[in-house]
Amino acid sequence: MPSQRSSPWLDAFITAFGPVIWGSTYIVTTELLPPDRPFTAALLRTLPAGLLLVLWCRRWPVWGDWVGWRRLMVLSALNIGVFQALLFVAAYRLPGGVAAVVGAIGPLVVMGLVWALDHRRPPGMALGAGALGVAGMAALLLSPGARWDMVGVAAALVGTVCMAAGTFWSRRWQSDLPVLAFAGWQLLAGGVMLAPVAWAADPPLPALTVTHIGGYVYLSGVGALLAYALWFRGIARLPSVAVSSLALLSPVTAVLLGWVLLGQAMSGVALVGMLVVLGSILAVQWAMSPPVDPVASPGGDKSPG
Repeated sequence: MPSQRSSPWLDAFITAFGPVIWGSTYIVTTELLPPDRPFTAALLRTLPAGLLLVLWCRRWPVWGDWVGWRRLMVLSALNIGVFQALLFVAAYRLPGGVAAVVGAIGPLVVMGLVWALDHRRPPGMALGAGALGVAGMAALLLSPGARWDMVGVAAALVGTVCMAAGTFWSRRWQSDLPVLAFAGWQLLAGGVMLAPVAWAADPPLPALTVTHIGGYVYLSGVGALLAYALWFRGIARLPSVAVSSLALLSPVTAVLLGWVLLGQAMSGVALVGMLVVLGSILAVQWAMSPPVDPVASPGGDKSPG
């Protein structure tokens, strides 16, 4: 995957469409899909998209490169298999606000990995903006009567750590595959990992309606194929901390969709929280952009791991 970039801000803008698309996951899950089938939803989201991308690109990892294959399997589990399973568990068991606040710690987790494993302290501005993003997300989404289902909270927390680690290691373990092929192989392998879990844990699908089919097609074609292609393109071109902060756009989009499509109320505090989150994202992008970018420098994320 090429890592050269002509404009970090343009790359960030393009990458941001991935999390914006993911922001529709909660409303599609609750409004269009059959209930209580989180692993089936994750499977049908990832496996078809991965298969289509692999067949389209026709690029294979080097067969004898066992280190490369091992890394691909690890990334597939972190970015797709484990993360998608836990994402849908959280989506079915938690209000979107609680799940999103837990997920907002993702940029801080990536900064911690950069600090601990690359021995590079992220700029203070990035650390402060990451903490501000969590506070803004809490103001945006938490209500006094929020329901804290502990299984859902645990799923959201572990899923956030998996996605953060996957973002960090995807940047560190640069692949020679083109971006679309790299995304396709991860979606395909992650979908294969999800298949036995979906078969064992979820009840069989009911007779699918047109609404159900449309929901699954959207989640796979747009929510996985397109969104992950944009996401991995960003990982190849931007510092991992900058990419992870863009994930906060997902719950912001979810709130806006709930307000526009479902008539959900938005208080003044929530509006302030949204502005704080957007400000924190911009601050992280600014802090991690050249020439003060410690993550994307030689020996940073691209160092062998």
